[in-house]
Amino acid sequence: MVTNRKKYSYILAYGMLLLLALYALSPGFRNFIFQAITQLSHGDIETVKNYLLTFGVWAPVISALLMVLSVLIAPLPAFIPTFANGLLFGAFWGGILSWSSALIDATLCFYIARTLGRPVVKKLVNRKALEWSDRFFVRYGYGMYAIIISRVVPIMSYGIISYAAGFTKMKFKVYIIGTAIGQSPATMLYSYLGEHSTESVMMIVWAFVAVVVIAIAGTVLKPWLERKMRKK
Repeated sequence: MVTNRKKYSYILAYGMLLLLALYALSPGFRNFIFQAITQLSHGDIETVKNYLLTFGVWAPVISALLMVLSVLIAPLPAFIPTFANGLLFGAFWGGILSWSSALIDATLCFYIARTLGRPVVKKLVNRKALEWSDRFFVRYGYGMYAIIISRVVPIMSYGIISYAAGFTKMKFKVYIIGTAIGQSPATMLYSYLGEHSTESVMMIVWAFVAVVVIAIAGTVLKPWLERKMRKK
């Protein structure tokens, strides 16, 4: 009898093989991946918005794929497509799209780590950042509290935390509920600011301030967490 965990492992393995086959055999798919990564790495909301508009009715699907890429290939800036979604689809629908896409990202990272192992993940993310995330979970446990804190305050990249969680004994149900709760405030904020970013220069300024404040909060909190982890 095949357990649910093994079933997910098989699905993930086949999905990864399909992506590798597409990348190897399809120049069009390789070009799409390259263009998507280029758009994200520019860190320009207007560029991402214009790129999405070229896909017409498929824009939401492409946006979801950009979110997946931004997390799987950590630490590309995932807040960029979130802003763009708010700008294109409004705060509510853009927020729903970003929030659900992020949950898909979190699930993929978790099961990639859990089924394919650390050697594969180390090829995708920074090793020191991954080791820091390991220590974070050792110190703060494998419950919902730890994952919510890691999502609310960006002490580490979204993707790296997701991979690290997959290496722990944390139950997937606890992980995904904590992620859903923890990612909501930032997603709602970025989506709202994205929707209103064209109304005035001040809204763009506030969008920038929001990103800076959240980044500073993570920067300030990270050394404090490191000190607490060393004391354990």
